[in-house]
Amino acid sequence: MIKEKLSLVPELPGCYLMHDKNDTIIYVGKAKKLKRRLSSYFNREHAGKTAKLVSEIVDFEYIVTNSEMEALVLEINLIKKYDPKYNILLRDDKSYPYIELTKEKYPKLQVVRNVNLGKNKYKRIYGPYPNVHAARTTVNLLNRIYPLRKCSNLGKDYCLYYHIHQCLGYCKKDISDEEINKITSEIIDFLNGNYDNITNKIKCEMEEASEKLNFEKAKKLKELLDYIDVTLTRQKVELHDNINRDIFGYYVNNGYISIQVFFLRGGKLVAHKSDIYPIVDEINEELVEYISRFYDKNNIKPKEIFIPELIEDSSELLKEILEVNVFVPKKGEKKKLIDMACDNAKISLENKFELIQRDEQRTIIANEELGNLLNIDGLDRIEIFDNSNIFGSFNVSGMVVFRGGKPDKNEYRKFNITNQKNDDFHTMQEVIYRRYFRLLKEKKKMPDMIIVDGGKSQITAAKEILTNLNLNIPLYGLVKNNKHRTSDLMDSNYNIVEIDRNSNVFHLLTRMQDEVHNYTISYHRQIRSKGALESILDNINGIGIIRKKQLLKKYGSLKKLKEVSIQELEEILPKEVAYNLHEILNEMK
Repeated sequence: MIKEKLSLVPELPGCYLMHDKNDTIIYVGKAKKLKRRLSSYFNREHAGKTAKLVSEIVDFEYIVTNSEMEALVLEINLIKKYDPKYNILLRDDKSYPYIELTKEKYPKLQVVRNVNLGKNKYKRIYGPYPNVHAARTTVNLLNRIYPLRKCSNLGKDYCLYYHIHQCLGYCKKDISDEEINKITSEIIDFLNGNYDNITNKIKCEMEEASEKLNFEKAKKLKELLDYIDVTLTRQKVELHDNINRDIFGYYVNNGYISIQVFFLRGGKLVAHKSDIYPIVDEINEELVEYISRFYDKNNIKPKEIFIPELIEDSSELLKEILEVNVFVPKKGEKKKLIDMACDNAKISLENKFELIQRDEQRTIIANEELGNLLNIDGLDRIEIFDNSNIFGSFNVSGMVVFRGGKPDKNEYRKFNITNQKNDDFHTMQEVIYRRYFRLLKEKKKMPDMIIVDGGKSQITAAKEILTNLNLNIPLYGLVKNNKHRTSDLMDSNYNIVEIDRNSNVFHLLTRMQDEVHNYTISYHRQIRSKGALESILDNINGIGIIRKKQLLKKYGSLKKLKEVSIQELEEILPKEVAYNLHEILNEMK
């Protein structure tokens, strides 16, 4: 069948979709010439992940496009729609921290992660920074030097920052636009990589403090200078043009591709990102797909991108789809940056290869072994459930998802149970019904396997609901021993599945059980804390329904509220009420 279909494929650009025997789309790719690319999968020997992919292909389909550009856009959209397991898995929810200088009458500096990419042109966003600590340290540095607004909402009276000369008193004074513009322009200059104005300002203050024999202040100012010198100035990459760039390098070995991205901001290397994953497609296609999808995850596009010579033919394609200038440096300092990124990609792969292989044994291969053990073909997505309550109070459930033996945290779900009784059986029935009735209603793909954290009772509860919903999904329970450790895997007929306790399969199941337990307990604590907070707020004079909602929305938990100062509480509460609440919370510490 496949050979017959191959003979009909045209030599035109387009996308192709690979199907397994369950008619699930397991890979999406694009090609300048569909016939040549599709034939390459079936007419030659493959190794590693490509061989595994080809072994699972039962059928394929293709969509012809007018250009390679259209094919790339279509590929990106199809990957988002079907989430095929053999495509690059950029599923981690980590986004880099940036610094925003807000565009308000009285602006403030804040660290942001989930940047609204569509509205960036209306914001003043700088970064990315290597980590939150670096971003917060920079914000703290600028806040100490410049008297910016610190509070979220302007209060009715001067706050502590005004009295220690780190705020101009925006709540009571009318500060001129000229003064604000002078401060913001110097901050923008600093965030763009020009540190001279601030270092000169600090030096003048340090000399003035020394002349007044205020050596303590002079010492603190000297520490600020050292921070700027060590953390920022010495990272200078001499390109002399202060253009924001992202540099992409790669290295391939042992069936894996390592990609290294350098973030250059204002001529300085401020952060980097490294990804290593198995090769499925041609190397150049892997690189192009990676770069084209790189900016989906809250990574702000720079003014320019440097790419390796290997994908020079795709530079115009990437330029068009990303709407960014794309260059292939061939010599000089810019070429050295590409070489440096490639060298780092090589070092990263060589240093991590043994760990990568070990991780694959414990995850991907263990997941395949589990599927073979349980006779579940193409086992990929497993959904695991757990319940948590204390004597029937704050009854909750959690669901975690593992894809290919690895946690997919974007797919985790929390369930606040309507039946607030100490009844695990009906709690499990409620959560299973809510989960899979919704998937049926929305016509979404079901998991390949369901695991409940518990034995016969939990399995029976889940089985009844799945039967009522006419769903035939493999169901298992993870049983714990008297030491609350993973003991056995039980099938839906209450038989114990024999698994070697020292095997990677058993370790994978233990990790799944620990993951869902910790996730659910964490949610339970959060709900409990919020419940305790509501009880406290209900018993304080001066806090009514509206103020209670404001406090709950802003702080969410008792732990967070205990860390808040009186000044911050005064943004929502009258001074006397804020003081009373602060005193009560202090007594609870």
